[in-house]
Amino acid sequence: MNDQNKLISFQGEAGANSDTASRNMFPDMTPLPCATFEDAFNAVDSGQAALAMIPIENTLAGRVADIHHLLPQSGLHIIGEYFLPIHFHLMVLPGTDISQIKSVHTHIHGIGQCRNIVREHGWKAVVAGDTAGAAKMVAETGNPSMAALSPYLAAELYGLEILKKNVEDTDNNVTRFVVLSKTPQNYERKSAGELVMTTFVFRVRNIPAALYKAMGGFATNGINMTKLESYQIGGQFTATQFYADIEGHPEDPNVKLAFEELGFFTDMFNVLGVYPAAQFRIDQNNT
Repeated sequence: MNDQNKLISFQGEAGANSDTASRNMFPDMTPLPCATFEDAFNAVDSGQAALAMIPIENTLAGRVADIHHLLPQSGLHIIGEYFLPIHFHLMVLPGTDISQIKSVHTHIHGIGQCRNIVREHGWKAVVAGDTAGAAKMVAETGNPSMAALSPYLAAELYGLEILKKNVEDTDNNVTRFVVLSKTPQNYERKSAGELVMTTFVFRVRNIPAALYKAMGGFATNGINMTKLESYQIGGQFTATQFYADIEGHPEDPNVKLAFEELGFFTDMFNVLGVYPAAQFRIDQNNT
């Protein structure tokens, strides 16, 4: 394996949650920080990186902006998914006492998800570009009155001291990531009972009740659709594209029938990926 095939790109500074997800799922690969999602996509498309780790939705914040637009146009393929419980840790310059803190810095979602500790201490909450970037800024500024609410990995990378762990307001904060590759994997089940996910996008034809009719095939064939989202394309309110995740493989007889029925009511259909369900999803289904 050459060096570029050992890289996995992500958006954000080193130490971001996407970095953690990359290291957890692919410990033998080297994370490649990218300034934007487009840069992370392009790193894979150009061959600079073999894979990309991209957040697609969060239990509290909803879908990640822009990904549903970027993914279908990227030419990349989903080959896996990963679920990461999100935790925020209060980190400061080494030796800083909590009484010295005047401001806390983090991503805007971090501020919204850690309101209790900020309110309790009366700190000024300052929005940063991303959580790891906040930790990096605190380390580089060298001001003991500044703290960051960031992932554990960021404290390690930037030499900060964690004063309090898991300071988020709720414990049900989970981000789902998708793993992208330039080459589709043509995934086949390893066993009859293996849970497989299929992700696809489609546009319905301009006929009455087209979406209702398009979805009918999934209901009558007993297919669990875990996500269905609409979004506008081309800057037009009349041009709507749908993103969907289902439990099942395109070669399953019931999925074949559902896709066949879907075809009668759509003018665009594209499978973005077929991949094994993450263990987190399997565990959730079994509870």
